[in-house]
Amino acid sequence: MLFQNAPILVRLLEPYPGVKLVLSTSWVRELGFDRARGYLPQTLQQRVVGATFHHRHMQTHEFSMLTRYAQIARDVERRRPARWLAIDDDLDGWPDYALAHVVRMPLVVGLGSPEAQLELEQRLSQIFKS
Repeated sequence: MLFQNAPILVRLLEPYPGVKLVLSTSWVRELGFDRARGYLPQTLQQRVVGATFHHRHMQTHEFSMLTRYAQIARDVERRRPARWLAIDDDLDGWPDYALAHVVRMPLVVGLGSPEAQLELEQRLSQIFKS
């Protein structure tokens, strides 16, 4: 099921109303941005400000050849957020210096894992608590 753990993310983000989301998922390529975002609960949809994948990348196939880290890093470079955190199950290509910006999710269960929830909750507090 697409975004099956979204209610958990809603709960974990509740203390951080200023946190915005950028979708970095193959579902954006498969379904398109609006349709993929539409599978999220309304409270998360309102936080989404974009996606790392854009149709302009489809022409060159360059985007699909990038590691997930490179896709995210390009988006961070373009948006220049003051603080950011990625949630991902793919740490391929993540350099050591950037690991402070990612919470690794276990394959299949993702945020369904209590350990992953705890780690995300702690990292959100460290990075986004005012």
